[in-house]
Amino acid sequence: MMRVLVIGGGGRIGSAAAWDLAGSDEVDEVGLAGPRVGRLERAAAKIGGDKLRLHPCDVAGGDLREVRRLMDGYDVGVIALPDRRTSYRALEAAIDACFDAVDVLEEYHRRPDPYETEGLPVPAGITPDEYGESLHRRAEENGVALLDGMGFAPGLSNATIGRGIDLLDSAERATARVGGVPSKEAAANHPLGYTVTWSFGHVLREYMVRPRVLRGGRIVDAEPLSDRERFVFEPLGEEFEAASTPGMPSLLYTRPGLAEFTEKTVRWPGHWEGIDLLRGCGLLDLEPMEVAGCSIRPRDLFISVVEPRLRPLPGETDLCIMANSVQGLKGGEAARVDHHLLAGPDEVAGISAMARVTGSSAAVAARLLGRGEVRGRGIVAPEDGIRGAAYDRYLRDLEARGIAITETVRAGV
Repeated sequence: MMRVLVIGGGGRIGSAAAWDLAGSDEVDEVGLAGPRVGRLERAAAKIGGDKLRLHPCDVAGGDLREVRRLMDGYDVGVIALPDRRTSYRALEAAIDACFDAVDVLEEYHRRPDPYETEGLPVPAGITPDEYGESLHRRAEENGVALLDGMGFAPGLSNATIGRGIDLLDSAERATARVGGVPSKEAAANHPLGYTVTWSFGHVLREYMVRPRVLRGGRIVDAEPLSDRERFVFEPLGEEFEAASTPGMPSLLYTRPGLAEFTEKTVRWPGHWEGIDLLRGCGLLDLEPMEVAGCSIRPRDLFISVVEPRLRPLPGETDLCIMANSVQGLKGGEAARVDHHLLAGPDEVAGISAMARVTGSSAAVAARLLGRGEVRGRGIVAPEDGIRGAAYDRYLRDLEARGIAITETVRAGV
């Protein structure tokens, strides 16, 4: 049997992961850790059952010795924290505690993103990349496996891109198209055709920073929300728009044989034009300005005003969409591998599609990690850790939860 600690267990994603874990026969205890007792209690009441243990614990500002002691009582962990500073603090604690864990943040901790650091402190005298490498080496030395960015995207999406590359003799180009969107009916009720299913501040960060992409086999910084495309998502027969974002960065480093790679966020048509207008008006800027005698960051004001209008109304649902493609050669001919996902919420449990797919992906991966089925030590990317037999088991477990991925291999394209 397995004991799993969920750090950030009172949040949307953390509580969804805990809900999945609590329903597993191979898990006999699930710890929910977070700074707010009330949120932990509400999450526990929603999940139900007798497997839950609540641990008030502040990773952001508390003593990491307390976090390490907490980790000592569990076999494996899920880190589901909303920003980079707290995610890295939890990772540091896990390394020191020799504690295997899955982290869901859209970051490759071995190569920290240099933009909008969200309070992430890099030790003096070293670069962010050197800091990331030092974390990786320390984890390796301690025999720790940290399965990194293991949610929906990054995570599930990375694993399928890796699978597509493995199916070809050589891969030239990969494009990930992923996103969480409201249902078409719900989109009509909200600004930007969007509803909030996870940290809105972090969503806006992804819209404003320069994503790293592969071009001609070289890592380059692209313009925010560039390389846009419209495409028809076949499982729905609906048209969507996608734009480049920094959501799956590990593939830039783990698959250097690719000539081209871009991760794109999927939204309903019109969303990106709305974001362009907001950016052009300066409403997503972080530089403080004086307003009525008060110093305020425009983005903070925007979030305060708009986020309540983006919360789902009663009865509204969301969708997770993935349309990934890998192109290259197989048997001497041009070939293409496509992976598609369409998943909705668990309306009985009251869990959104985004929380369900991200949380279950992390929970399934944590069980694989706890059973010793994930390859590697140190900071392990999803496409490396969830591969081969582990990938097959991962997909079977997700399918048992109603999260099914279709795979198509076509020649001559």
